[in-house]
Amino acid sequence: MDEKELKQLLLEIRDGSLDVEQGMEQLRHLPYTDLGHTKFDLHRPLRNGFPEVIYGEGKTPEQVADIFTKLDEQNNILATRVSPEMAAHVQSVCPDVHYNAAGRTLTLIRTPVVFHEGEIAIVTAGTSDLPVAEEARVTCEMFGSHARLITDVGVAGIHRLLHNLPEIRTARVIIVVAGMEGALASVVGGLVPQPIIAVPTSVGYGAAFSGLSALLGMLTSCASGVSVVNIDNGYGAACAACKINNL
Repeated sequence: MDEKELKQLLLEIRDGSLDVEQGMEQLRHLPYTDLGHTKFDLHRPLRNGFPEVIYGEGKTPEQVADIFTKLDEQNNILATRVSPEMAAHVQSVCPDVHYNAAGRTLTLIRTPVVFHEGEIAIVTAGTSDLPVAEEARVTCEMFGSHARLITDVGVAGIHRLLHNLPEIRTARVIIVVAGMEGALASVVGGLVPQPIIAVPTSVGYGAAFSGLSALLGMLTSCASGVSVVNIDNGYGAACAACKINNL
C-alpha cells in the first residue's frame, strides 16, 4: 500500500463509504506479511516511496515462487539476481511473471506504473556491463522513471561517447556503468551538469580485482557531482536515480 492508496482508504472511512471493519481488513497485512521463510515489508512504500524488492540470489526457487504467489493479487513485484532455473520455476506457478534474462530480473505488473516526467540515461562503458545496466533499467521502469540505455561508449573509444553526448545531456539523471578502471564516470562527470550515479562492475582482468579497481577509481574521481554505489549494484543506482528524478 502506498501513500495515495492509504489516503483514499482513510477518506472512504471518513465519508462512510467504507466501514471500520472493511478498512481493518485492508490494513491487516501491514506492516509486513510473514511467509515463514520471509517477512515481506508491505509498509516500505509509505516510509520511503519504493516497495521492497526480492533479492533472488541465495534464496531457493520455491521461496521466491512463494513470495510471488502470496503477494501477486494487488502488488507489483520485482526480483533481482534471478537465475534461469529460478525464473522457470516461478513462471511455472505464476505465468504472468516476466523474466529479463539479460538483467536477471523477474517482474509482475498488477497495477499500471505511473511515470514521472524526466528520463534517466543509463550509460555503459562496454557491452559486458549490460547485465548491471539492464537491472538498473528494469528497476527504473518499475519505480516510475523512464530509462534509456546508451551502451558501449567507454573511454577506449572516446569518440563514441562524444557522438552520443547530445542524447545523454537530455536526461535528468545519469547512471554510468563501467568496469576495468571505471574511468567513464569521471569523463561523463566532466562533460555534463546532471547528477551522476556511478556503478562499478566486476568486469575486467586480474588487476581489476572483480570491480574493486573501478570502485576505487570512481570514489576518487576528480569530477564533481559523481556518487558511487556498490560493485554491480544496478538496483541501488536505479533507486538513487529515481529518488532524484521522481521528486
